[in-house]
Amino acid sequence: MPRLTLRSTVGSLLGLLLLAAQLDAASTSSRSRESKKLDRLLDQAWDAKLRDRPEYATYIGYPGHNHRWTDFSASGIERRRVQTREQLRAARAIDRTLLSPDEQGDLELFVRRLESQIEGFSYLEDELAITRYDGIQKYVPQVFAIAPANSIRSYEDLIARLGGVAALVDQTIALLQKGLAAGATPPKDLLVGVPEQVRQLLPDDPWQSPLLARFRQILGDMEEEEAARLRGAALHAYQSKAAPSFRRLLAYLETTYIPAARESLGVGVLPNGAAWYAYLLRKATTTTLTPDQIHELGLAEVRRIRSEMDRVIATTGFVGSYAEFVTFLHTDPRFVPLNAENLMNGYGLIEKAVEARLSTIFGNIPSLPLRLAAVPPEEGVGRSTIYYDIGSVARGVAGTCYVNTFDLKARPTWERTAHFLHECLPGHHLQVSIAQSIRKAPKVLNYHDYTPFVEGWGVYAETLGEDLGLYRDPYSKFGQLASELWRVMRVVVDTGIHAKGWTREQARAYFRENTAQDERAIDNEIERYLYEPALGVAYTIGAVEFRNLRAQAERELGAAFDLRGFHDEVLAHGALPLDLLAANVEAWTAARKKALATAADEIRPASMPSPRPNR
Repeated sequence: MPRLTLRSTVGSLLGLLLLAAQLDAASTSSRSRESKKLDRLLDQAWDAKLRDRPEYATYIGYPGHNHRWTDFSASGIERRRVQTREQLRAARAIDRTLLSPDEQGDLELFVRRLESQIEGFSYLEDELAITRYDGIQKYVPQVFAIAPANSIRSYEDLIARLGGVAALVDQTIALLQKGLAAGATPPKDLLVGVPEQVRQLLPDDPWQSPLLARFRQILGDMEEEEAARLRGAALHAYQSKAAPSFRRLLAYLETTYIPAARESLGVGVLPNGAAWYAYLLRKATTTTLTPDQIHELGLAEVRRIRSEMDRVIATTGFVGSYAEFVTFLHTDPRFVPLNAENLMNGYGLIEKAVEARLSTIFGNIPSLPLRLAAVPPEEGVGRSTIYYDIGSVARGVAGTCYVNTFDLKARPTWERTAHFLHECLPGHHLQVSIAQSIRKAPKVLNYHDYTPFVEGWGVYAETLGEDLGLYRDPYSKFGQLASELWRVMRVVVDTGIHAKGWTREQARAYFRENTAQDERAIDNEIERYLYEPALGVAYTIGAVEFRNLRAQAERELGAAFDLRGFHDEVLAHGALPLDLLAANVEAWTAARKKALATAADEIRPASMPSPRPNR
């Protein structure tokens, strides 16, 4: 055996160190290569989304696409589907083990989104192209209203889009005809009023059409000769392209499509309808819950909330039925704000109370300010009682909670606390501000909110009035329960219509039995389920998950449970699918338990033996 010398030993060690360095460099190079592949793929997907959905690019203010419309021809739809499948193949080819944890999360979300889109190709969603709530007659004038109009180029883009309306309308008619032939149309109820919406785009005086509104008065320092040229070109595009195409659509709707539309309501009666609705629920809730499971969950939640409501009513001393109590809340003058100023002041007092106590249940409180503002009186009709408009952490723009002061009788004081907690603090304002403060997601992922997380958090935030000491009178607590019940009703009625075959009258009866709302409010709510199947279900599914995760962490940690830490954890990663939220909370709980066990070992007296198993 050769004798080892100091020189040979040192040489061997240096060789090992050199080999380790080479291996580490190779590993770093591999990680860098996979990271670059992911970055390139996500950037390409973002560019493709803007190119394929130019109206979306206009909506978010991304330039370069304001002259085009989405291609809804058969070849255009197939091209996008091929592209989506190619993106998924490229994503799956990336070695996720060589990515950082943040990159692994980005890849996971991107793959899930692509898989969901591809699953959706099996259903005739594109063919359900028009209702009175959406469709070409709605979004075309909306796009013209929000598109830039501040330069010659921007006006020429508008003119190009006017000329492109003809092809877009023809593509829409072809999709509607394909759906009609396959037995896939919206419920006839949702088509009432659509012809009139089209006619509003076709007044006798072309210059009164919403499609030419941006050209009626060309702003800026443009020379009149240039402005006249642009107005003439716009009028020609409208008269030769846009108006004739919308007249064709109107004739098709009135003579062919609407008369043949289905009388039934639910998605379940459409081709492959049961599987379609189950898919919509998975997509909306980010869970694998079946329609039956969701329906039963909704029924159980209604029973729970109604039981709590009965207990609250009993504490008020009111004598009468549940429906009579609700009527009392909606009609007694003591619950009606005196005037708009009184309504705003009431919300201001709630804001101060929440801000004073927020640090007791949250550790991470962003500094982005929140402001309360009244909805302009001319915009009050049709607006929600209160809604949130996001601010910008990067630009220091405050988030705004808009309060509707129109029709004060419809804004009872007992509902204010729950509304504020949901829309403002600690609801959407806190959640969105924290999300904006964390690591910025790739653009293709950054413009996606997960409804069960975002709205589920809002509904869960309403319940935090208990932790903040706000529900001191039974009426505001009843308001929180009424708000929660309204969301739970969506679960029962949405699944009832689309999976159980409920009629409109069955849905109305269930609402009357449990909410005592007026007929208009009930019908408006049912309409929402018809044109947005499954989406309303997400609110309750998300709220229940937040509630369950908190209860689970409380059980596992006992007296060591930290509500501030729990809330900071669930908001720390931005909006996520619910299973990823659960995984984060489970990891947080496990880490807390481990830290507690380690601390207990460190403080155990040296003379105290460690516990040993019985032998």
